[in-house]
Amino acid sequence: MMDELDFRVGDVLSVACPFTDTRVEQGVTWDHVSVRWPWWEIDSSNEFGQWNGIVALGVDNGVPEAEFELFRTDPLPEQLKAGDACRVGVPPTVVHVTAVDHHDPPLETVWLPHPAQTVTVLRRGLSYREFPEGSHLHGSGYTIHPGDGIPFTFERLMRPYATFQAGDEVADAAGRAWRFDGPWEWTAFDEEPAGAGPTWPLILLSRAGAPCSAGDAEAVAASTVSGSHQQTIRDWMALTEASPTP
Repeated sequence: MMDELDFRVGDVLSVACPFTDTRVEQGVTWDHVSVRWPWWEIDSSNEFGQWNGIVALGVDNGVPEAEFELFRTDPLPEQLKAGDACRVGVPPTVVHVTAVDHHDPPLETVWLPHPAQTVTVLRRGLSYREFPEGSHLHGSGYTIHPGDGIPFTFERLMRPYATFQAGDEVADAAGRAWRFDGPWEWTAFDEEPAGAGPTWPLILLSRAGAPCSAGDAEAVAASTVSGSHQQTIRDWMALTEASPTP
């Protein structure tokens, strides 16, 4: 398991949520099943809107929204009708993180508790993509609010460049200097095309704009002594069956 607040873009996770008893509300349509949400409380003091305690879940029938959906019902939606008892949860599902946002103060939502973090993920087999202008969809994926009362569990399967921090400056084995802003965001200081990316092993030059500590430099050197940037991408793609987020 992992710290429920420790997420980075590029992380590959297994996410799950225990199936919990609930019931179907408002019936089942061709693209959604509406259920009484068993985890959140209604924020009756919210001045911007009211929530009826019901959440609509996408039904996997080929519509774009449904391929993002993590939650499932037991029995399946096609076996349910309004008033039926069922369970809702997330079976263990491999996802990769495409965005992480922190909210201070927490987001104003119509449910409680108000979320202090938003993590956006895509299921295995899905890559980030743009949707047409004006679409209500976006290509970054499904939003999760860790710590908002839903009992998610997370297992990290891979964190590419785990010993690095955004803003790190490094020198590579080919003599080029680079800035790291994420596993797929490398900027070469020589302004030449990035090509295949930095050549391992890597030497940490600075962190947070200051000279790096000996311990940080050793961790970076040890983590890049074997392998390559391209091998990291291949390993990541093998887990996610996706292409890296641009």
